Amino acid sequence: MAPETDPVDFVGREPDERLLGEDMKALPESVGRPHELPQSPRHDEIVRIGAALTGATLMGGIALSLFGAVDAIATGFELLSVAALVLGILLVTTHWGWVHVAEISARRMDARNNRQLVDGRQEWLAGIEPYPRWEVSTSTRADGSILITTERYRPLACGPQTFTFARELETSETHSGEEPAATVTDRAENLRRQAALDTARARERYELARDAYENALLEHGDEQQRIAATRAASEALSERINANLREPPLTE
Repeated sequence: MAPETDPVDFVGREPDERLLGEDMKALPESVGRPHELPQSPRHDEIVRIGAALTGATLMGGIALSLFGAVDAIATGFELLSVAALVLGILLVTTHWGWVHVAEISARRMDARNNRQLVDGRQEWLAGIEPYPRWEVSTSTRADGSILITTERYRPLACGPQTFTFARELETSETHSGEEPAATVTDRAENLRRQAALDTARARERYELARDAYENALLEHGDEQQRIAATRAASEALSERINANLREPPLTE
């Protein structure tokens, strides 16, 4: 079981840029997905140039290294041979840099050519809030059985003031294809209702902590009062939890 997420740990944090890239797969479907950034016509050409420079740098580095080594043996490590050897080794060890330079350049060109889409993706990213979410999905196996899974999408702190998400399998149920369809459907819907309730509670806890934090910052006037604001958020959340404990449990 994953540790409980404390919403106070995430107030004031912003979504990490990785959620627009490799971490997007860790996001629940409920947050949606941004529009894909199309490649410019010259994107592939720039990448190919980078690959060609990588190959040329590698071959040139090997040639210089061999020349420097042979010349050093023949002349007794004179300045020219040592310089050629060092330069050749440097080129060999850094030749992959051209690939990264080309890819970064191509992406920047894509961003310049699609500024409106880039702004839209940033707005989508800024709208993601760091509270846990639960989602239920079903799939059919080769033998006809039905798999019902509940996944938890838990926020993770990364960097000084950013967050990303971790996707975790919480429960998994296999139902025989011989079970009545109504029984399996009811079970899936019950799990979905529970997932929605858990998500709503987590969102409520986060919003309570966030609002208390922001109000405390406004009251104290500047960012230097972050500790006081965090304490206020913790106290507000603790009071709400204690109040819920004193209330009778909800029944559906």
